[in-house]
Amino acid sequence: MIGNTETERVKTMDSVLIIEDSRAMQKAIQRIFVAESFDVQAAADGISGLNLFREKPPTAVILDLKLPGMSGRDLCREFKGISPNVPIIVVSANSDIDDKVLLLELGADDYVTKPFSPKELLARVRRAIRRIQEAPSNAVQVTARGLHRFADITVNFESMEVTKNNGKVQLTAQEFRTLKYFIEHPGKVISRDELLNEVWGYTNYPSTRTVDNHVLRLRHKLEPDPANPKYFLTLHGSGYKFSPSGT
Repeated sequence: MIGNTETERVKTMDSVLIIEDSRAMQKAIQRIFVAESFDVQAAADGISGLNLFREKPPTAVILDLKLPGMSGRDLCREFKGISPNVPIIVVSANSDIDDKVLLLELGADDYVTKPFSPKELLARVRRAIRRIQEAPSNAVQVTARGLHRFADITVNFESMEVTKNNGKVQLTAQEFRTLKYFIEHPGKVISRDELLNEVWGYTNYPSTRTVDNHVLRLRHKLEPDPANPKYFLTLHGSGYKFSPSGT
């Protein structure tokens, strides 16, 4: 029987799922992570990779783009739908910027162009894992490229774009600013007056009903069931609270 002190020393081994159709590349990546005491699983096609992921989601995924059976793009969607907090690091010979942007929008957390150094790939995987593990349980996930993600929703502050389940969501400028304020203050009880002052500004004089209407519209556009919100919660007598984890 393991004592309490010894139990505290036992750490769960990080696991990585490698999905790469080149056997030589697959084995080369596998050696890197086995040498660093990762639990490694590997698949040579998209369907096998998806099945392994479903059986036991890994700590991180290393994903080639061009795969037989199922594309890397489709796998990104599937993985994020099953377990959105598992980081996905794409490796590809394609250095096209549009391709990188598309993959990041679909849910990939980082993108490494072949050829790459083993140390670089290992460092990127570790950074992605650390970012997820160190994030508070009720925080919005921030990818390596600065995208903010919760559930199946991704927000790009720079381009003012929002996607839900990989489809674009049209928000007005004021709706986006309201969403941005919520994302910047996860778990905080926010009064209607605070939203009026911080989002609308002192030079505008809308009523608190205006705030309610904007939150209602965000719910209709982003909540799975707007009548029973999970993310944009009403605290009667206090205001609102944004809960990225949906609890």
